[in-house]
Amino acid sequence: MQAVLDTCESKMKKSVSALQQEYNLLRTGRATAALFDRIKVEYYGQETPLSQVASISVPEARLVVIQPWDSSLLGPIEKAILKSELSLNPNNDGKLLRINFPPLTEDRRKELARSAKNIAEQSRIAIRNIRREAIDEVKKMEKGGEISEDQQKDLEGRVQKLTDSYIGEINVLADEKEKEILEI
Repeated sequence: MQAVLDTCESKMKKSVSALQQEYNLLRTGRATAALFDRIKVEYYGQETPLSQVASISVPEARLVVIQPWDSSLLGPIEKAILKSELSLNPNNDGKLLRINFPPLTEDRRKELARSAKNIAEQSRIAIRNIRREAIDEVKKMEKGGEISEDQQKDLEGRVQKLTDSYIGEINVLADEKEKEILEI
């Protein structure tokens, strides 16, 4: 019985965690090192995450400084950033890369806010699917005689409470992200 709840809660936590990671990668006009998590750089014939070949710092709200540990990587890092979907233009001074984040236009802010809502909705759908799987498992247990009908109703109620809790958490994250995107 408890195993069903534990599995359900574990999957729901992963969904919320995935939402937070997606939100970290969503560009909001503010500089953040997390935006560069998916960028890979050609390093000795291997695709290597940028964070493993350079230090990434955010000295100002709209500036990221990337300093490679090996200066021969400046060109490949610059190319990787230009090829990424971030639409950023790094300035190479021969020692490090400076990336200025221009303020977002109103249309781009609205587009990003819609995108954030869509990402949140996908997470809500994932949570509801996890709930459905857990309730199906509980019904199988009741049909198989492992638990009584009262225990089934109790478990279904507990699964629903978990679902409501995690959907509430998603709603809070979505509201915060939308506010962050739309602020000037």
